[in-house]
Amino acid sequence: MPGAGDDDRVRISAARARLILDRPFLGALVLRLPMQATDAPWCPTTATDARKIYFNPAYLDSLSLSQIEFALAHEALHCALAHFARRQHRDKRRWDVACDLAVNPLLIDDGLTPPPDVLYLPDYSGLSAEEIYPLLEDHPEDEPHDHHLYDSEPQDRDQPQRRPEDHSGQPADVSAQPQALDPTERAQLEQQWRERLAGAAQQAAQAGRLSGTLARLVDHLIAPALPWRNLLARYMSMRSRDDFDYTRPGRREGDAILPALRSGTINVAVAVDTSGSISTPEMSEFVNEVDALKGQVKARISLVCCDSELSPDSPRVFEPWEPLQAPASLAGGGGTDFSPVFKWADEMDMAPDLLIYFTDAKGRFPDTPPAFPVIWLVKGPEPVPFGERIQLN
Repeated sequence: MPGAGDDDRVRISAARARLILDRPFLGALVLRLPMQATDAPWCPTTATDARKIYFNPAYLDSLSLSQIEFALAHEALHCALAHFARRQHRDKRRWDVACDLAVNPLLIDDGLTPPPDVLYLPDYSGLSAEEIYPLLEDHPEDEPHDHHLYDSEPQDRDQPQRRPEDHSGQPADVSAQPQALDPTERAQLEQQWRERLAGAAQQAAQAGRLSGTLARLVDHLIAPALPWRNLLARYMSMRSRDDFDYTRPGRREGDAILPALRSGTINVAVAVDTSGSISTPEMSEFVNEVDALKGQVKARISLVCCDSELSPDSPRVFEPWEPLQAPASLAGGGGTDFSPVFKWADEMDMAPDLLIYFTDAKGRFPDTPPAFPVIWLVKGPEPVPFGERIQLN
């Protein structure tokens, strides 16, 4: 721990040890990052460049041992979540704020004690930085309590930067800010941190010490990214083939399962969660995509809006030649219960060929899965108990 005093080393070692014992997932991630002390102006608190954790000894002295645990875990999660590789075209300052608002609820929900002045809004709990970013103002007044050094704005790139370690392996002058990641190193670190994340989660899960919130987050991150438009098109195309169909009919037709020749038109139920988790732009994008697909596969769409109960104007039926229109407003907000949609579909004269549910998957599910196929288009990391889950973000 170059540059750190004896007291700093003892307290950091104690914080790491407590994380390993109490929260082995976070502890394993923290141990992957060497510690570097510096009192340089670019590190008034803590910082990371996805290679190391940097800390200002004066700031560390102001924190309790529990708060040091939080600070270390905070930097490690920025790395494990690959925040250094996900900004893309977004404004750096606004992205940094969104990343802190995504990380801090995870740590607070896991029982860690935050230092003063960390960014925290309970409403953002469970959301990714990509989901939080558009909810922020263009020029937020908030600032992260730490510094994210893996990235730089164009005007910063002309400033001289040096890595915190020279080729001889000896500590360099840490008064110079570490160099931002270049594309090659960024890609290498992204893969490396993905492997570290999976390994840490596996070890913690085997020990029974991985919280449900972090387990869902890990599953969401290490699952392969699915192109939801392609998958949705594939499912709708599969259901539209002229063929014999053994799908169970609606209850009004009895319990017998008899073969029937499917016509060229399929009946697709499209359900939208209006409990407040879906924004109007997201809804418009989803409806436009379904509208483009339904013409290709000759689908009749029954559009249903639901929070804890069906909206009064549901369902709205659109024939294959009619343009699908999003609801004028997403009124709702009374909690989420998915059962009314499945009850409605089960009581139709003919069961739908496919049900597509657009939601964040936070709510009450039916006790038993339906006989018809279900696709969940899920915004966020929540799991579903049946059907095919397609990740949106």
